[in-house]
Amino acid sequence: MLWGAHVGSLELRTEGGETRLRATFPYGRETVLAERMGAGRERREMIAARAFADRLERGEDVHFLAGHDFNKPLASRSAGTLTLTETDDALTVDATISADMEQVSYVRDFLSAHAAGLVRGLSPGFRVRPGGETVEERGNAILRTVRAADLIEISAVTKPAYPQAQIEARNWAYHPTVRRALIRINNTSRWR
Repeated sequence: MLWGAHVGSLELRTEGGETRLRATFPYGRETVLAERMGAGRERREMIAARAFADRLERGEDVHFLAGHDFNKPLASRSAGTLTLTETDDALTVDATISADMEQVSYVRDFLSAHAAGLVRGLSPGFRVRPGGETVEERGNAILRTVRAADLIEISAVTKPAYPQAQIEARNWAYHPTVRRALIRINNTSRWR
Protein backbone atom coordinates (compact mmCIF):
# COMPACT_ATOMS: atom_id res chain seq x y z
CA MET A 1 0.00 0.00 0.00
CA LEU A 2 1.19 3.53 -0.68
CA TRP A 3 0.93 6.43 1.73
CA GLY A 4 0.39 10.02 0.79
CA ALA A 5 -0.87 13.20 2.27
CA HIS A 6 -2.04 16.56 1.13
CA VAL A 7 -2.61 20.52 3.11
CA GLY A 8 -6.16 21.21 3.82
CA SER A 9 -7.51 21.33 7.27
CA LEU A 10 -8.40 19.12 10.21
CA GLU A 11 -10.48 20.72 12.86
CA LEU A 12 -11.23 19.18 16.26
CA ARG A 13 -14.23 20.19 18.36
CA THR A 14 -15.59 18.63 21.52
CA GLU A 15 -19.38 18.55 21.83
CA GLY A 16 -21.51 16.64 24.30
CA GLY A 17 -18.71 14.33 25.42
CA GLU A 18 -17.50 13.36 21.95
CA THR A 19 -14.85 14.84 19.70
CA ARG A 20 -15.66 15.69 16.10
CA LEU A 21 -12.93 15.96 13.50
CA ARG A 22 -13.25 17.56 10.10
CA ALA A 23 -10.45 17.52 7.57
CA THR A 24 -9.92 18.19 3.88
CA PHE A 25 -7.53 16.58 1.45
CA PRO A 26 -7.31 18.91 -1.61
CA TYR A 27 -7.03 17.42 -5.07
CA GLY A 28 -4.92 18.68 -7.97
CA ARG A 29 -1.94 19.83 -5.90
CA GLU A 30 1.58 18.72 -6.73
CA THR A 31 4.09 17.74 -4.08
CA VAL A 32 7.75 16.77 -4.18
CA LEU A 33 8.27 13.20 -3.00
CA ALA A 34 11.99 12.96 -3.78
CA GLU A 35 14.32 15.82 -4.55
CA ARG A 36 16.79 15.68 -7.38
CA MET A 37 20.01 13.99 -6.37
CA GLY A 38 23.03 14.21 -8.63
CA ALA A 39 21.88 13.57 -12.19
CA GLY A 40 18.56 12.12 -10.95
CA ARG A 41 15.20 13.73 -11.46
CA GLU A 42 12.92 15.27 -8.91
CA ARG A 43 9.90 13.04 -8.28
CA ARG A 44 6.55 14.78 -7.97
CA GLU A 45 3.05 13.46 -7.39
CA MET A 46 -0.50 14.76 -7.67
CA ILE A 47 -3.81 13.16 -6.72
CA ALA A 48 -6.45 13.99 -9.36
CA ALA A 49 -9.99 15.07 -8.54
CA ARG A 50 -12.22 12.21 -7.39
CA ALA A 51 -9.35 9.72 -7.55
CA PHE A 52 -10.96 7.71 -4.73
CA ALA A 53 -14.54 7.86 -6.10
CA ASP A 54 -15.10 4.23 -7.08
CA ARG A 55 -14.59 2.63 -3.67
CA LEU A 56 -16.24 5.51 -1.85
CA GLU A 57 -19.35 5.40 -4.03
CA ARG A 58 -19.65 1.65 -3.42
CA GLY A 59 -19.79 2.42 0.31
CA GLU A 60 -16.83 0.21 1.18
CA ASP A 61 -15.28 0.50 4.62
CA VAL A 62 -12.48 3.00 5.21
CA HIS A 63 -10.78 3.62 8.55
CA PHE A 64 -9.50 6.83 10.10
CA LEU A 65 -6.30 5.88 11.94
CA ALA A 66 -3.60 7.36 14.11
CA GLY A 67 -0.34 7.16 12.13
CA HIS A 68 -1.35 4.53 9.52
CA ASP A 69 -1.65 1.96 12.32
CA PHE A 70 -4.64 -0.38 11.99
CA ASN A 71 -4.14 -1.17 15.68
CA LYS A 72 -5.03 2.48 16.42
CA PRO A 73 -8.42 3.11 14.80
CA LEU A 74 -10.14 6.40 15.56
CA ALA A 75 -13.27 5.97 13.39
CA SER A 76 -14.62 3.94 10.44
CA ARG A 77 -17.39 3.98 7.90
CA SER A 78 -18.67 0.57 9.05
CA ALA A 79 -18.95 1.81 12.65
CA GLY A 80 -20.92 4.86 11.44
CA THR A 81 -18.31 7.23 12.87
CA LEU A 82 -16.63 8.27 9.59
CA THR A 83 -18.14 10.12 6.64
CA LEU A 84 -16.14 10.78 3.47
CA THR A 85 -17.42 13.25 0.90
CA GLU A 86 -15.69 13.79 -2.43
CA THR A 87 -15.95 16.85 -4.69
CA ASP A 88 -13.86 18.01 -7.62
CA ASP A 89 -11.78 20.09 -5.18
CA ALA A 90 -11.20 17.82 -2.19
CA LEU A 91 -11.99 14.78 -0.09
CA THR A 92 -13.70 15.88 3.13
CA VAL A 93 -13.33 13.70 6.22
CA ASP A 94 -15.82 13.89 9.10
CA ALA A 95 -15.09 11.62 12.07
CA THR A 96 -16.61 11.26 15.51
CA ILE A 97 -14.66 9.94 18.48
CA SER A 98 -17.07 8.90 21.22
CA ALA A 99 -16.53 9.65 24.90
CA ASP A 100 -15.92 5.91 25.43
CA MET A 101 -13.18 5.85 22.79
CA GLU A 102 -11.56 8.88 24.42
CA GLN A 103 -10.84 6.59 27.40
CA VAL A 104 -8.57 4.40 25.22
CA SER A 105 -4.88 5.22 25.76
CA TYR A 106 -3.84 5.67 22.11
CA VAL A 107 -6.88 7.92 21.48
CA ARG A 108 -5.89 10.09 24.47
CA ASP A 109 -2.33 10.12 23.09
CA PHE A 110 -3.56 11.26 19.65
CA LEU A 111 -5.79 14.00 21.10
CA SER A 112 -2.97 15.22 23.38
CA ALA A 113 -0.43 15.22 20.54
CA HIS A 114 -2.85 17.18 18.36
CA ALA A 115 -3.55 19.67 21.16
CA ALA A 116 0.22 20.14 21.56
CA GLY A 117 0.57 20.87 17.83
CA LEU A 118 2.54 17.69 17.11
CA VAL A 119 0.03 15.87 14.86
CA ARG A 120 -1.37 18.10 12.13
CA GLY A 121 -0.97 16.17 8.89
CA LEU A 122 -3.51 14.12 6.98
CA SER A 123 -2.34 11.15 4.93
CA PRO A 124 -4.36 8.67 2.86
CA GLY A 125 -3.36 5.03 2.52
CA PHE A 126 -4.36 3.78 -0.93
CA ARG A 127 -3.70 1.29 -3.71
CA VAL A 128 -3.47 2.60 -7.27
CA ARG A 129 -5.89 0.76 -9.53
CA PRO A 130 -4.57 -0.87 -12.74
CA GLY A 131 -4.18 1.92 -15.30
CA GLY A 132 -5.00 4.47 -12.60
CA GLU A 133 -1.86 6.56 -12.93
CA THR A 134 0.03 8.51 -15.53
CA VAL A 135 3.70 9.44 -15.45
CA GLU A 136 5.11 12.31 -17.48
CA GLU A 137 8.41 14.10 -17.79
CA ARG A 138 8.52 17.80 -16.95
CA GLY A 139 11.99 19.18 -17.56
CA ASN A 140 14.15 17.82 -14.73
CA ALA A 141 11.19 16.29 -12.93
CA ILE A 142 8.89 13.32 -13.28
CA LEU A 143 5.23 13.84 -12.35
CA ARG A 144 3.05 10.91 -11.34
CA THR A 145 -0.68 11.69 -11.39
CA VAL A 146 -2.92 9.28 -9.50
CA ARG A 147 -6.31 9.23 -11.27
CA ALA A 148 -7.93 6.11 -9.77
CA ALA A 149 -7.03 4.51 -6.45
CA ASP A 150 -8.73 2.49 -3.73
CA LEU A 151 -8.72 4.46 -0.49
CA ILE A 152 -8.14 1.97 2.33
CA GLU A 153 -7.56 4.34 5.23
CA ILE A 154 -6.79 7.94 6.05
CA SER A 155 -4.54 8.88 8.94
CA ALA A 156 -3.57 11.71 11.21
CA VAL A 157 0.24 11.98 10.90
CA THR A 158 3.13 14.16 11.99
CA LYS A 159 4.75 14.62 8.54
CA PRO A 160 2.49 14.52 5.50
CA ALA A 161 3.94 14.21 2.00
CA TYR A 162 1.46 16.86 0.84
CA PRO A 163 1.72 20.06 2.87
CA GLN A 164 -1.84 21.01 1.81
CA ALA A 165 -3.41 18.22 3.91
CA GLN A 166 -3.28 19.33 7.47
CA ILE A 167 -5.37 18.73 10.52
CA GLU A 168 -6.61 22.15 11.46
CA ALA A 169 -7.38 23.54 14.86
CA ARG A 170 -7.59 27.09 16.09
CA ASN A 171 -4.38 29.12 16.45
CA TRP A 172 -1.82 26.96 14.68
CA ALA A 173 0.53 27.32 11.73
CA TYR A 174 1.15 24.45 9.34
CA HIS A 175 4.52 22.83 8.89
CA PRO A 176 6.76 23.39 5.85
CA THR A 177 6.69 20.93 2.99
CA VAL A 178 7.95 17.50 3.88
CA ARG A 179 9.60 15.41 1.19
CA ARG A 180 9.71 11.65 1.05
CA ALA A 181 12.32 9.52 -0.65
CA LEU A 182 11.80 7.09 -3.47
CA ILE A 183 11.45 3.54 -2.18
CA ARG A 184 11.51 0.21 -3.91
CA ILE A 185 8.62 -2.19 -3.61
CA ASN A 186 8.75 -5.67 -5.13
CA ASN A 187 11.86 -4.76 -7.18
CA THR A 188 10.04 -1.99 -9.04
CA SER A 189 10.46 1.71 -8.48
CA ARG A 190 7.45 3.17 -6.71
CA TRP A 191 6.97 6.47 -5.00
CA ARG A 192 6.26 6.52 -1.30
